Amino acid sequence: MSTDLLSTFESSLAGVATAHTTTAAAFAETLTGIVEAPALGTPLPYDGVTLDDTGVETEFSPSDLEAASTGVTAASVGIADYGTVTIPSGSAGEELVSLYTPTHVAVVAASDVVAGMPEAYDRLGEEFEAGRDTQILATGASATADMGTLVQGVHGPHETHVVILEDR
Repeated sequence: MSTDLLSTFESSLAGVATAHTTTAAAFAETLTGIVEAPALGTPLPYDGVTLDDTGVETEFSPSDLEAASTGVTAASVGIADYGTVTIPSGSAGEELVSLYTPTHVAVVAASDVVAGMPEAYDRLGEEFEAGRDTQILATGASATADMGTLVQGVHGPHETHVVILEDR
């Protein structure tokens, strides 16, 4: 992973999301400083990185989701040129957790950050072939300017954070 690629990713996130770069050892402390309770999350696929001891619940009902302030999910790919992350849809409710809470925290491994869309398409093609064929491409908080004025949080999170795990 080049530092230039991560630097581009962090620069692209500026203005659309808040970037937090951390290690597995410091992950719980980093995440605890971001989330607002009640917080829900889906399991993270990184060895040695869990939502245990972060105040983020991984077992939840639809009413818990409706009441949650923060949702935490893993991202499959970070796209440096755009500050975009891809959120796979799965049985744990990843899509719902990323869209329905006012604050979304996406966790992505630094090794999963690619330069641009061609590289992202290659990675997504691999994921689609593996059966993970529904993914959200999220660039910051939900927003629309259809009515002439930019309105954030129209049909998704109002605020987005991206936690980059630099030792993955």
